[in-house]
Amino acid sequence: MLHKTKNPLLVVSILFLFLFSCSSNKQSFTKRDVKKAEKLIGLDFSKRDIDTLYPYLKRNRSGFDSLRKYPLENDVFPAVRFDPVPLGFEMPEQLNGNDWTIPANVEIPERFDDLAFFTIPQLASLIKYKKITSTELTKFFLARLKKYQPTLQCSISITDSLALAQAKRADEEIQNGQYRGILHGIPYGTKDLMAVPGYTTTWGAAPYKDQVIDQTATVIQKLEGAGAVLVAKLVSGALARGDVWFGGKTKNPWDLTQGASGSSAGSGSATAAGLVPFALGTETLGSITSPSTRNGVTGLRPTYGRVSRHGVMSLSWSMDKVGPLARNAEDCAIVLSVIQGKDKNDLTTVDLPFGVNWNKDIKKLKVAYLQKDIEKDTTDSGNNLRNALKVFKEMGVEPIAVEMPKDVPFRGFDIILRAEAGAFFDDLVRSGQVDIMVEQDQRSRANSLRQSRFIPAVEYLQANRQRQVLMQKMQELMKDYDVLISPSFGNDQLLATNLTGHPVIALPTGLDKKNHPTSLTLVGKLYDEASILLLAKAFQDNSSFDELHPPGY
Repeated sequence: MLHKTKNPLLVVSILFLFLFSCSSNKQSFTKRDVKKAEKLIGLDFSKRDIDTLYPYLKRNRSGFDSLRKYPLENDVFPAVRFDPVPLGFEMPEQLNGNDWTIPANVEIPERFDDLAFFTIPQLASLIKYKKITSTELTKFFLARLKKYQPTLQCSISITDSLALAQAKRADEEIQNGQYRGILHGIPYGTKDLMAVPGYTTTWGAAPYKDQVIDQTATVIQKLEGAGAVLVAKLVSGALARGDVWFGGKTKNPWDLTQGASGSSAGSGSATAAGLVPFALGTETLGSITSPSTRNGVTGLRPTYGRVSRHGVMSLSWSMDKVGPLARNAEDCAIVLSVIQGKDKNDLTTVDLPFGVNWNKDIKKLKVAYLQKDIEKDTTDSGNNLRNALKVFKEMGVEPIAVEMPKDVPFRGFDIILRAEAGAFFDDLVRSGQVDIMVEQDQRSRANSLRQSRFIPAVEYLQANRQRQVLMQKMQELMKDYDVLISPSFGNDQLLATNLTGHPVIALPTGLDKKNHPTSLTLVGKLYDEASILLLAKAFQDNSSFDELHPPGY
């Protein structure tokens, strides 16, 4: 069973929390404590007001204590569920399915290690036309994982026995003419937030390093159904933050003095180094975009609700998304086509088909770009983005200059994530186990969870009302465009689109002067991954940034 938590509340009033969050659950409090708590929330009640509300606070305290007597499984979502659809939204046309092209003329490379950077269609060709077996390919990637793990620190569990059993089954099925499709026999890795029976699901954090969840995450089930082979559970930064986990710091294969960024650190590092053809990651506030950029791979964050999170650790019920990190946009589309869809175990998922019309003329796409944000970036990343814009224009795309929504309280929105994380990890904080997490500084997840106990319920709800305003403003921005070209970082796009649930894809744009990868981001309309994937593939067909790989691997 999943680890249990005893508090179903998203967040409770700061007055109540201030009074009893610091020590024993039975700690008494006085009216003087209430008066002190006012300073934190910016209120000033009269003595008469405090005399009146004091008995109410004590009754509430009793109510909180009673709630914690009823255990809840971690896969229980709050009854209040986020819906990314704003007023006036019209669902984009959906293509039902893809007939993936598997080339017939792919050969084993002279330098066998070059297989590490083959795309999914290339690997599928070798398997389908029996030039290599899934078992041989699986052993190849397992060996690479073991070889580079001491250097990159990117995997939690290398799943040898499971992988070889799945590969053997794939070979037998293919030999008997039972070909399941383009992912049949293809190895992959998954971020260690996703449950796989028989293996630890550590969430990257010391308190959970021995946790085994007897459940298979829906996305893992879907990939297994497609015949894919799980070779590794890859590092998540501790509780989905950064690239530091209880065993060390995951490295960027382009520069071993640098972390891989996070929190899908292992997925980014392992994919970039050719230890897996693709990997699953999650994003709440940049955890696919950031490691994709740092490690120079292509990362797709689907629309909120496109992909099930059943069996996946929750950080923020209303913001978490699951998506692929891969060689290129086409590989991301292939993986998304398998993992997306309605799941009865995740009520936020949608029942929509998915497909991409690769023959559609990209000149018919309505494309915008954040001109001011792009022009003000004087870094190497900004220069590479401006050069990428030239590629788009050479392709016949003429983007229209637009700006992100104005008058939005972006600094206040992170309380949504922090409050929801505080509820999910309530037991961790109350038990004191949060104290054994590796990082304990001001920016650590441990510190974030502690302070979440001091977020007022009123402010959490006010932030969500402001979120609704942001959703409407993003609707006004995106309703006339299919794709928005943006810097990946340094502006409001990343936070805004994670709050609104819009899909994005991060694409490599080359290297800076230190030979570190850079990227740009394409933003799509809600549920229109097809348009950003179409433009992304066209961009990669007309450039070679996605073919750059870290030296030495």
